[in-house]
Amino acid sequence: MNYSFLCNKLNVILLLLIAIIFISCKEEESIQEYSLISRKFQGIPSLAISHKGQLWATWYAGKTAGEDENNYVVVSTSSDSGNSWREKLIIDPDGVGPIRAFDPEIWIDPEGKLWLFWAQTIGHDGANSGVWAKTNSNPNIENSKWSKPRYITDGVMMCKPTVLSNGDWILPASTWRETDNSAKVVVSTNKGKTFFLRGACNVPIEFRSYDEHMIVERKDKSLWMLIRTNYGIGESISNDFGKTWSVLVPSLIQHPSARFFIRRLSSGNLLLVKNGPINKRTRRSHLTAYLSVDDGNTWIGGLLLDERNGVSYPDGQQSEDGMIHIIYDYSRTGAREILMAKFDEENIINEGNISENILLRMVVSKYPIEEVY
Repeated sequence: MNYSFLCNKLNVILLLLIAIIFISCKEEESIQEYSLISRKFQGIPSLAISHKGQLWATWYAGKTAGEDENNYVVVSTSSDSGNSWREKLIIDPDGVGPIRAFDPEIWIDPEGKLWLFWAQTIGHDGANSGVWAKTNSNPNIENSKWSKPRYITDGVMMCKPTVLSNGDWILPASTWRETDNSAKVVVSTNKGKTFFLRGACNVPIEFRSYDEHMIVERKDKSLWMLIRTNYGIGESISNDFGKTWSVLVPSLIQHPSARFFIRRLSSGNLLLVKNGPINKRTRRSHLTAYLSVDDGNTWIGGLLLDERNGVSYPDGQQSEDGMIHIIYDYSRTGAREILMAKFDEENIINEGNISENILLRMVVSKYPIEEVY
């Protein structure tokens, strides 16, 4: 008998039972105890936009300056294109207890429903974590109602789902570094009613990090998976909608070991937001947007969004008017900023030389007192 596997499963079941008791009543409590002034840490954001332009952002925070049992998930919204924001929801499974809520992702599905995903666990082990979700059927208004929490799958999911040409939804869930085949493909074929594991890519043990993989369907129907590794970005291909994956190889896209963002735009072009030039590994600085018109074989442009050291973890969405919205964090335990950039494809191609339709460093959330750090 595999006792390690059994213990992991028992831990997940325990987390399920505790979460069912606590999460369901969390919205009843005041969120004042989670005020911005009390936070020593915040970062790892995600962004979604409703069909009518309501912006939703999420990230996780904590009253201590680390990734620990004090972490909770914040949900904020904007009705004025990101000029002002209001925090509406806190996900904290057990208050002062040992369970941390972290690595959230927010997403609008093809029918306009808003999904909030997050992970929770005791400690810092992706294999013992679980992905949870709440949904919002009317995200076009600020004070809309959220569903009860629902368990989705094992692991952590902190990158956008992908909707395939056949209608399948693919969720990039990961069980992190201690497990083989950790970069998982969790699928729904019935618009989110149920989810199941379809396949996974194995990251060799010597290259493993947190995966944070993203999946793009190419025009030839193959799936292109990009994965965070300790050397930067690895890539793998599937020709059967995610059941099997090629051996992971290093990508030509150079990057620090950190999350990046890739997404198909309405034009058919691919958007990539990463730290630094395409062919150079940098620190977590010089967050830059690029375009590909040939399914990721080459990249053009280069719109610099933020050059400072400590900018990381981009995520975003293109709104129905064609504007691209990118959210990211800066200085998670210092300035504690969650920021947004708005631009269009022309701005990327012209590398920001045309200043129209560009808004940079828009504040979503920022610690209210200046400190020396």
